Formats: sequence, structure tokens, C-alpha cells
Amino acid sequence: MNLRSQKRMAAKLLGVGTGRVKIDPESLEDVSRAITRDDIRFYINNNLITAKQKKGVSKGRLRHKKKQKNLGRRRGHGHRSGTLNARNNSKRRWINKIRALRKELRRLKSEGEINESEYRRLYLQAKGNLFNSRRHLREHIERMHKK
Repeated sequence: MNLRSQKRMAAKLLGVGTGRVKIDPESLEDVSRAITRDDIRFYINNNLITAKQKKGVSKGRLRHKKKQKNLGRRRGHGHRSGTLNARNNSKRRWINKIRALRKELRRLKSEGEINESEYRRLYLQAKGNLFNSRRHLREHIERMHKK
């Protein structure tokens, strides 16, 4: 028994594709005799023809991926797109570096390793981008004190 035309009409009336039209197996005979849209409408109202629920896309995999990223995974070279500057812009890098250097200078001054005039000179040198890191600053101070 061919129910192609009945499925097509039902799909049109239900507003779904033919793949989602479900006909009750016990009433296949009755439905096969339906030839008008009105007949199909009758079977739809009596729940002999129904629309299957839409299949969704599970978010489970996405949630797992997000959890992994929060743990610091999936961040290697293969996952990166965009330059280093795009991922971590130069201004933010400068801010982090200068704050670290200034904090180190304050610590050295408070511990008495450098005096006020040295502090001021080193502060301005740091502002002028002379030092790459805290370690570079400390090495510079050691060389200064050896002379």
C-alpha cells in the first residue's frame, strides 16, 4: 500500500517535511483510503497522523569542550588563529610589564638595595622601555653596583 500522496498532503498540512510525518500503524488501511485534504485533516485531528519531534543537536560535546578550555587545555599551537598581538595586544603586554617593573623597583627601594636617585633613574629607564623583565632589571642593577 502506497501512502506517498497521503504523507505529502499531511506534511503540507502539518507544516513539516514528509520524513517527519508519522502514521499510526493500526490505521494504515483507513489512511490509505483518504484522498482529500479534508480526510487527512480528520486523521490529524484524531491523532492517527502526527508529526515526529524535531531532532535537536546535543550541546553535551560543546559543554565538555568548554570545561576542557577552562582547565587550560586545547590552547596549543594547532588551536591558535590570529597573531600573538591579536590574541594578547601590545598595550596589555606593556601594562603588565611596566607594572611588574615598577613593583620590583618599589620593593628594591623599600629594602634599601637602591637609593632614591638610583630608583628615579631606573624608573625613567623602565618607562623608556630599557628592561625586558624583572630579571633584566635585577641584572642591570647588579652590573651597576659592581662598577
